[in-house]
Amino acid sequence: MTEDSLGGRMTALLNSQNMTQKELAEKAGITEAAISHYIKGDRYPRSYVLSRIAAVLNTTTDYLIGATGENDEIANAKTLLARNASTMTMRQKKEIMDILFPDD
Repeated sequence: MTEDSLGGRMTALLNSQNMTQKELAEKAGITEAAISHYIKGDRYPRSYVLSRIAAVLNTTTDYLIGATGENDEIANAKTLLARNASTMTMRQKKEIMDILFPDD
């Protein structure tokens, strides 16, 4: 699975937020089995389910389905920062800053 798939992006977000599939399922109000199917690519969520998953993962549905264009990482970083700045750890904020302002 690669990060250019729905499952890959979901997995990357779960890992970056130290969240399990079970926690995502509970917070999104869907079954853990459904999350597993979406990550494996066996099934694709309905739009309202995708919206709930995106909200829990603090991202957009566009990002999850891969429809955000060239600056996906930057757009996602800005969204995460805007939604969660008050609850983020310093490490998480630094990761966002590294994405927005790389040391090239």
